[in-house]
Amino acid sequence: MIMRLAIASLLARALTVGMTILAIALSVALFLGVEKVRTGAKASFADTISGTDLIVGARSGSVQLLLYSVFRIGNATNNVTWESYQDIASRPEVDWIVPISLGDSHRQFRVMGTTQEFFEHYKYRQGRSLAVASGAIMDDLFDTVIGADVAAALGYNVGDPIVVAHGLASFAEHADQPFRVSGILEKTGTPVDRTVIISMEAIEAIHVDWQSGAKVPGRSTPANVIREMELTPKAITAALVGVQSPLQTFALQRAINEYSEEPLLAILPGVALQELWAIVGIAEKALLAVSAMVVVTALIGMMATIFSSLNERRREMAIFRAMGARPFTILSMLVLEAMLMAAIGAVLGLVILYICLVIAQPILDSAIGLWLPIEAPTTREVWVLLAVIFASAIVSLVPAIRAYRMSIADGMMVRT
Repeated sequence: MIMRLAIASLLARALTVGMTILAIALSVALFLGVEKVRTGAKASFADTISGTDLIVGARSGSVQLLLYSVFRIGNATNNVTWESYQDIASRPEVDWIVPISLGDSHRQFRVMGTTQEFFEHYKYRQGRSLAVASGAIMDDLFDTVIGADVAAALGYNVGDPIVVAHGLASFAEHADQPFRVSGILEKTGTPVDRTVIISMEAIEAIHVDWQSGAKVPGRSTPANVIREMELTPKAITAALVGVQSPLQTFALQRAINEYSEEPLLAILPGVALQELWAIVGIAEKALLAVSAMVVVTALIGMMATIFSSLNERRREMAIFRAMGARPFTILSMLVLEAMLMAAIGAVLGLVILYICLVIAQPILDSAIGLWLPIEAPTTREVWVLLAVIFASAIVSLVPAIRAYRMSIADGMMVRT
């Protein structure tokens, strides 16, 4: 009986009720959308590097080592000697190891020296491998592979020349040893997109005529002579390490941290990423709070709508009272109306969210590398929907109690 009355009342005020439901739906879609983006961004952040058991560098802090080795932010306090790198590589626990050398740049993009194994062992987003969108992995000493953002920002194509600058924000260029773009990587949503990748030997080659951070005046070794030189690196910035068995990870980490030849630091990428997210993830809480306020505002708007409709429904409420309707009936009907509006709005908001996800998923993935999985609502999201419905019942109690208190005489009175 009460349900039938509530539904009939909502249908009689279809336009006003529809606008209220739409406001609730949009606010729920916004809140859940922010939650999806938040969890997606956190997952993408954590998946910046995947499948690497340890990152090794000079002793500093775990976050600092992660920042310069993975995110290309900042600089190392010191380098790791090539001899130490080889000692670590020869340990029986090590399955694979990839050296990284940083320090140079190209038009504000970081240049990274590494080996062919980087393209084989660097993984992101739960095991995805790097893929070449056009061209091929560098094969010549002066070949380079560039990230998608570098190519897009600078308009590079395969075969274009690149001149590497010495250091960061430096006007001193290695103009006598230009590189050629041999390949452009697909968009990954990781710092690889903003990286110019060359070989470790190329790092040594462009510094043949340099000493103590400056070019030796009047000295310019021809490229064909450089190709015949011994270009074994003297030092590296960091190394990515994969172990034979996960059970050996902590033992290898301890051995590297206690390495006697020079002070080294080995970190677990996942742990360091969590530490970094704890620092940079404050914005997500602020964003979540803002979207929660949008939902609260929509619920308050619904309460205001019920309040404003009471003046139009004074006679209706009075007739119910005159026909012997109990207080519970009046209260239940108005609360039920609010819960029905909130429930329909919550479901509609969920539908809007998934429509937006279907449209936005490929766009966000290709544009910024943010992957938003389309999955069934999580337990947390279901609780959010139930909380919206429960909150609607709470906020509707105020106008419901006011409607109950309207007297029969006041309801039947003709206002002039």
